[in-house]
Amino acid sequence: MDYTCALTRLTDAKIEYSENTPLAPFTSFRIGGAARIAVFPKSCDEAAVVFDILRGESVPTVVLGNGTNVLVSDDGYNGAAVILSGLRSCTVSGETITADAGVPLTGLALTAAKHSLTGLEFAYGIPGTLGGAIYMNAGAYGGDMSQVTVSSRYYDLESGEVGVITGEAHEFAYRHSVYMDSSKVILSVTLQLALGERSEIEAKMNDFMSRRREKQPLEYPSAGSTFKRGNGFITSQVIDEVGLKGRSVGGAEVSEKHAGFVINKGGATAKDVLSLIDIIKSEVKQKTGYDIECEIRYIES
Repeated sequence: MDYTCALTRLTDAKIEYSENTPLAPFTSFRIGGAARIAVFPKSCDEAAVVFDILRGESVPTVVLGNGTNVLVSDDGYNGAAVILSGLRSCTVSGETITADAGVPLTGLALTAAKHSLTGLEFAYGIPGTLGGAIYMNAGAYGGDMSQVTVSSRYYDLESGEVGVITGEAHEFAYRHSVYMDSSKVILSVTLQLALGERSEIEAKMNDFMSRRREKQPLEYPSAGSTFKRGNGFITSQVIDEVGLKGRSVGGAEVSEKHAGFVINKGGATAKDVLSLIDIIKSEVKQKTGYDIECEIRYIES
């Protein structure tokens, strides 16, 4: 890997980057060490150039949007972190929206509502970006991205190919897509919605947001729901029933408001979070026999 050459090429291409950049500010957990390089493309075409450069110089690469479902190692990432939150193009055509991977889901839901398009109400209040939502098939309140996704455009970090995935080829399942098993990075997405009544759409969105504020610890940094839904049981309810609300390791704590959230009460490290997750999984298994699965993606070198 040739970091010097990669930086020279990024400079020549006039692409914004920084060295030895703490990643904590780029994650919703506000946890994580520094990346050797952080790169900030401003368009899909620029992102493709960035990936071409990093691939050409064999620089290890990780991709972040709003960093809402990730935990970054305290030791950081010895490679390039490409932050796609600057990819913000969004076009509405009839009942179709085509948007870049960095568009925030909440903003996208507002855009849909403005054009009286229904189908994205569930996404209002989800703190991630469109790319991250497709990657993990994000959903809430009975809706998920599989219900509205027509196609997605990607860059393949292994082959350098730019291509398109359509329909069932996304292999959507609960908190899963084909992207989770590949080296492909989502650049943009096309969604199919339906015409509806704007007042009804906005009322539904506001109801969902009220429920989030009432039930979720939005006042603290977290990575959202820490664990996946259980097979035949409600994970957060089980965690609560075994008495884990309020359990803490360092600055990491099981939320008193919602047992499905591990929150950063202040100064939490990745090690704190991982230790607490292990305790939760172990005690739930010991007391109930249930195996629970972590939903958060851990980033390390």
